[in-house]
Amino acid sequence: MANNTQIEWTEATWNPVTGCTKISDGCKNCYAERMALRLKAMGNTKYRNGFEVQIHKNDLEIPYGWKKPRMVFVNSMSDLFHEEIPLSFVEDVFRVIKDNKRHTFQILTKRPERLNMVESHLNWPENLWLGVTVESRKYCSRIDELRVTKARLKFISFEPLLGDIGTFDLDNIDWVIVGGESGLRCRPMHRDWVLNVLSQCRAREVPFFFKQWGGRRKNEEGRLLDGKVYDYFP
Repeated sequence: MANNTQIEWTEATWNPVTGCTKISDGCKNCYAERMALRLKAMGNTKYRNGFEVQIHKNDLEIPYGWKKPRMVFVNSMSDLFHEEIPLSFVEDVFRVIKDNKRHTFQILTKRPERLNMVESHLNWPENLWLGVTVESRKYCSRIDELRVTKARLKFISFEPLLGDIGTFDLDNIDWVIVGGESGLRCRPMHRDWVLNVLSQCRAREVPFFFKQWGGRRKNEEGRLLDGKVYDYFP
């Protein structure tokens, strides 16, 4: 079955791979790592190895059982283009996506270099959206790597946004997401950083989705709120 999700820009998650390793600044407070270790402690057999990279071949069959069309985030608990995931398994995931045309699948990666190394071997489905995470201007080269892929729809996730992006190239980019970091050790996101991204999207007429400010805030009773959308951007 598909897992329902609180991720605002999708409807469900599908994790034929779990586990990852930290590769850049945005990974520091990884929500997926925290969740995987919690699930391991709860006795969930899928996470018996914690956050080690692990493929789940049986989960490849799951999308075939979904009757109602849905938007699906692939590998919310991993990165499909992690170096430890065999190309043959990436090909299997793409085959499943292509077979299930009634659904739209979203893949997000911080490893577009590896993606571009293997993409000539992949049979690109029309119902696949491909995105890269760019947490600060240091990682804007990921946008260039994304731009040259064969994905039909390409998007950028500036989440967690950790600094001013500066000027960036939106050529051949179809969608932009912005969000702050949530959790116990969250790092702040400044309004000016968000406005900079928003103004460039408006200038190029690229759809802009604001997910959350992030952070930890208190409600009227003084209780801490964590991990929710506290204030939608106007």
